[in-house]
This record gives sequence, C-alpha cells and structure tokens, in this order.
Amino acid sequence: MRPIQALRTDPQRRRLLAGGIGLFTVAGLGGFMHPAWSQGKKLPQYVAWKNEENLIVHSPTTIETRRTALANNLLTAERDLYIRNNIAPPPERVVAEVDAWQVAFDGVQSPRTLTVGELKAMGSRDLTMVLQCSGNGRGYFPHKPSGTPWQVGAAGCVTWTGVPLKTVVTNLGGAAANARFVTGTGGEEIPPGLDPKTVMVERSVPLSALEDAMLAWNLNGNPISLAHGGPLRLIIPGYTGVNNVKYVKRVALTAQESEAGIQTTRYRLDPLGSKGNRNNPSVWEMDVKSWINRPDPASGSVAQGQVLIEGVAFGGMTGVRGVEVSTDGGKTWLEAQLIGEDLGRYAWRQFVRPVRLTPGTYTIACRATDDKGNVQVEQRRENEPGYSNSSWRDHGLTITVV
Repeated sequence: MRPIQALRTDPQRRRLLAGGIGLFTVAGLGGFMHPAWSQGKKLPQYVAWKNEENLIVHSPTTIETRRTALANNLLTAERDLYIRNNIAPPPERVVAEVDAWQVAFDGVQSPRTLTVGELKAMGSRDLTMVLQCSGNGRGYFPHKPSGTPWQVGAAGCVTWTGVPLKTVVTNLGGAAANARFVTGTGGEEIPPGLDPKTVMVERSVPLSALEDAMLAWNLNGNPISLAHGGPLRLIIPGYTGVNNVKYVKRVALTAQESEAGIQTTRYRLDPLGSKGNRNNPSVWEMDVKSWINRPDPASGSVAQGQVLIEGVAFGGMTGVRGVEVSTDGGKTWLEAQLIGEDLGRYAWRQFVRPVRLTPGTYTIACRATDDKGNVQVEQRRENEPGYSNSSWRDHGLTITVV
C-alpha cells in the first residue's frame, strides 16, 4: 500500500459517531435532516470528528470543503472531505464489524452472498481518484437550481483500498450473458410505509465501468467511516459521486438500469424548466475540469508583485495533459506547471503559475486539457438540476491587487 502523508486517525472519531447517526429522519427525496439543527450551522454530531475550520456547513447532509483547504495537500484528508448523503445511513454498529458485512452478487454465473472478510481474501489494490458530487459547481448556474449551491468544494482526491470488482465477478464465473450495467444497491434502512423505489440508493452504470470498479473498505489507509460509506463502498472511478454507492449490500450485473427513482428520474441532465425524465442523459462520467484554489478572493486583497495561481485539474476518465491560466478573463492564456506526484489517471493534478500583477482588478481563470486532447469547456451545459458544471468561465475568480 502506498504511504499516505499527513493523514491521521482521530482517536475520538468512533466515539463521536456513536449514537449521532440514528437521530436522522427522512425529509423528502433530497436527503434527511437532523432534529437538533436549530442550534445553527455547526458540524452535526455524526461528523463532529471532522475539521470544522476547513468546512462550509450548508445542512447536516451537505458539507463543503473550503477552497483553500483543497490546496493544502494532493490527497484530501477524510476530516476535510465533503459530505453529501441522500438518505440516513445504516446503524453505526455496522462499521464496528466490517468483515461481517454481507454483499449479494447477482447477474453472474454463480450468484452468492459474500462477507467483506471473504472479499479481502481475494486480494486488494489501491486506487486514487477524484470523488466529486454531481452538483459541484451548481452555485454558478444563473437560474439558481434547487439543491445545495456548491462551488468547488464538493470534491476531493482520495485513495481507496479494496478488491477489484472484476476479480469478484471472475471468481463467481463471469458475467451473465445479458449483462449491460453494473448496478449497486446501498444498505440504508428504508423507513416503514415508504415505497423503497422512491428513496433507495440504487444506481446503474454501463458495464464498461466494471474494468476499474472496486469494492473498497479503506479510505486513505483507514477503515471507511460511516459518513463516507463504510463498511463497504462501491467505487466507480471517473464517475460522479452518486454512482459510488455507500454501504453497498448488493451488486448485480443487469440487463436494464435500476427502476429506483434516483436512477430513473433523478440525477438526469434535464433541460431547463423540465422535470426528471429517464430519456435524458444520466449523470455518469465526469468531464475534464479544473479550478483555482489560490489566491482565494474570500481571503481579501492580494499584494502586487509576483502572485502564484494554484489549483487542481483532472480529466474525469483520463489523465491531465496540461493546464493554462489567464489573468484577463480568458483573452490570453499562459501555460501552468503540473506539480506533485502523478497518482494515476483518475486522480487530480496540482498546478501552479507565477504571474506578476500590478494594482487593479483581475479575472483569473484556468482550463485543463486531458490526455486525449479534450479541452475544458468554456460554457456550462445548461440543465435544470444544475449538474456537471465544468465551465472554466463559471469557475473564474475576480481578485483585487493592491
């Protein structure tokens, strides 16, 4: 396993989690709320172990990483990683008995149920990737879509440890002849009286994702916390966060997409003014994208002279070839330097470009190019829910130099 730098396990983490998670109740289809939220926008109890100074708390289930915190390390510490949950997790006790967690496998030649302990016996690998909420960048859509107005902090770069899903499928005799999708089902408990299909987390992705998918039990070298999908999470690298199913209890290779609402009518790129429609594109693969972490306009003015423009870039399904930065709103571009270790095609790369600026107001921007030559788009893809915003223009920043 690759050594993980600057990441420590908080000894109080498990104790702080205990008891807090069970206080959630379902509140519609968009998530769940904490009864004690009237106390103000502080970290809720189930993530009290996180680093509050590096986070923006939008709600108990939507917590964003501050822009400057994303600049601190190549890997995002779990204490700084964003939170987005669709429904209340299973009981806390499940992460105390990781190896006992069971996963059913269907759509293979020899269907069966395996424990995490049995999965671990099949071997493991590390995979570093960008984990990004489908709605990251929603705050830049001018029509103000419903949902959390994320800017850039509903994302992080993390390392998972687990068994390749392809290995498991091979050990179970291979995929069924009619398999076209990988479908993962979360282990959240559905409240009595609700139709499971309306609230359950069950996502399907194309079968091609099987190539690099994995079942992970560690995050950055430690057991995955309940807040981030422990004891076991289905990892689909290159795809948006919702497809990386938490508390995965069933993996099926299916002929059709899931009939759950989160697949059929939600997480779709619906045209402006329309409602969820299964005929519209699903939110799956991520596009090439970059943004600037420093200088941060929220930090105040910048001193004249040499200014370092720093940020991160990723290709979604492939690596990053290069990044350019602009100080005049995209009229002219300068090549930036990729820095730090290359942790693989699904990870992000850090970049830096020194520029000399005199007093005034500047619009700084960046755009990335992936290994296949795809350039980050200038304009967002308009859609009603505010998903998949990769626009370099939207992500530009205005800074004041004094």
